[in-house]
Amino acid sequence: MTVIGLTGGIGTGKSTVTDYLVKKGFPVIDADEISRKITEKGSPVLRTVREKFGDEYFNDDGSMDRKKMAGLVFNSPYHKALLESIITAEVLRHVEKEICLLKESNEAAVVFLDAPLLYESGADRMTDLVWVITADEEIRIQRVMKRDNCTRDEVLERIRNQMSCSKKTELAQELIDNSEGREELYLQIEELLTKYADR
Repeated sequence: MTVIGLTGGIGTGKSTVTDYLVKKGFPVIDADEISRKITEKGSPVLRTVREKFGDEYFNDDGSMDRKKMAGLVFNSPYHKALLESIITAEVLRHVEKEICLLKESNEAAVVFLDAPLLYESGADRMTDLVWVITADEEIRIQRVMKRDNCTRDEVLERIRNQMSCSKKTELAQELIDNSEGREELYLQIEELLTKYADR
């Protein structure tokens, strides 16, 4: 079984790529989805987060105020590293478990791991190769402003606090440029699937 990592900076269109792969029938392990599940209301991980960050980052019902937390961690390298240190180890444990289960089932020849922090978290060690998704910075900014209802400066601050796309591109084996629209994006994905999944 081949494990292909998918990564890219904010606004590059990772979810569009993974949605397409899922529709094509490929298993996709979503690190962000795992992170959301393990930080659901009442979870041990969330209790640790609350102890470290304080009640002001939580809603009245005990759930984490994700927008407020994002505003903090995207603007504070210290708090970003603190939050990741709490959550990342648990996410990686779940990812490793899912990969092992898929290998044991022997149902898939190719599995994708969608992880925005693939390199930063060390999750790339669980992959055989990596595809990085990029897009022109202005396109990324406009996408995130529209999606998250935030300002241009807020988006730029988030981009600055992530590993650069150029660095990820240096480390990855394949590049997908999502600057030209979905039709062009899907053509690129199909070319890579022909190369790696039609074995």
